[in-house]
Amino acid sequence: MDGAGHGSAREETATTHGTLRIAQVDARSPDAAARLHQALGNGPFALLCLFASPDADFPALIGSAGTLFVGMPVLGCTTAGELGAMGYEEGQIIAIAFPANFFSVSTYAIEGLQEFDQQAEIDRLIQSRLALASRAPDMASEFAFLMVDGLSLREEHLTAALASGLGPMPLFGGSAGDGTRFKATWLAHDGRVLRDAALVALIRSRCPVRVFSLDHLVPTETRMVVTRADPERRLVQEINAEPAAQEYARLLGKDPNQLSPFIFASHPVVVRLGDSHHVRAIQQVDEDGDLVFFSAINEGMVLTLAQHQDISAHLEQALSALEGKGAPDHVLGCDCILRRIEAGQMQKTHEISDILRRHRVIGFSTYGEQFGALHVNQTLTGVAIYPPEES
Repeated sequence: MDGAGHGSAREETATTHGTLRIAQVDARSPDAAARLHQALGNGPFALLCLFASPDADFPALIGSAGTLFVGMPVLGCTTAGELGAMGYEEGQIIAIAFPANFFSVSTYAIEGLQEFDQQAEIDRLIQSRLALASRAPDMASEFAFLMVDGLSLREEHLTAALASGLGPMPLFGGSAGDGTRFKATWLAHDGRVLRDAALVALIRSRCPVRVFSLDHLVPTETRMVVTRADPERRLVQEINAEPAAQEYARLLGKDPNQLSPFIFASHPVVVRLGDSHHVRAIQQVDEDGDLVFFSAINEGMVLTLAQHQDISAHLEQALSALEGKGAPDHVLGCDCILRRIEAGQMQKTHEISDILRRHRVIGFSTYGEQFGALHVNQTLTGVAIYPPEES
């Protein structure tokens, strides 16, 4: 994967202007948590988020962070790449602290995603949201941020449940990653390292915010029908009554043996929901020749091949549109790994990195993104945080 700004030879960087405090260090630094603590400076903070490269010793990082960052919730996850000071980065740990004078936060973990009680989680979410509103009535802006085990295959069930309990509070989030290995993803909540779990942060702020989702894909006229699938495992076994990988390759004019993450990123498929389209991204071909997807797939679903607009021009235009009456102080973003792969394939990594840097986008690359009630792919989803309004 074509990455920018690996950072193995540079010292930690920190941003202390604006509404958020941001720092990053090399993921292999033995004293990473201490260096981040020093770079972020004094709080008090309402929340700390850590986005860690899979190169990091994640349990050690979380253990040290729990000792150093006291009096605040600490959330963390592993990544498929980082969005840092230089845009697209790899091998980094990104730390984002939310100052308590601008933010009030409530967090909790949802464990056991394979068997979680949807109604119980809806009830807990409603209670947490009402308690936060009562605790911070003078903070008018609000949003929910979600981190999910990116290999759990349960994001759709989770977001659908949470959306019904959020009321008007907008939700966005990302699925934790493991680079391009797809072997193990990790999350952490207040010192506990978790798998098959999700982290919920309900956030109120004195700063105006805008939750958004963007993609640069346009549907074509080429359609296909899923004729055999295993929805629980996100497997498509047949397309148009033919073996799935073979038929997908035929529609592209490719040899099935050529199928790779680069092909999947270049030739995405979308499904229409109402008046909009959403990507159903392909992760890989398994040993049986079935297509493994990043998100929900069902028999009878009509998939449409999509073509790309210019990814850098579209990103520049979309992020500029967030400026409106003024530029955000920061944009916290969850960016699909397939966008990063495409940028590398098109030799646009440095151009995209420059756009992300100029628009102050920080966050991580994901195995999928959450937006409202949906789990989506091949998007950049996030929240723009603007300077606090004068009272």
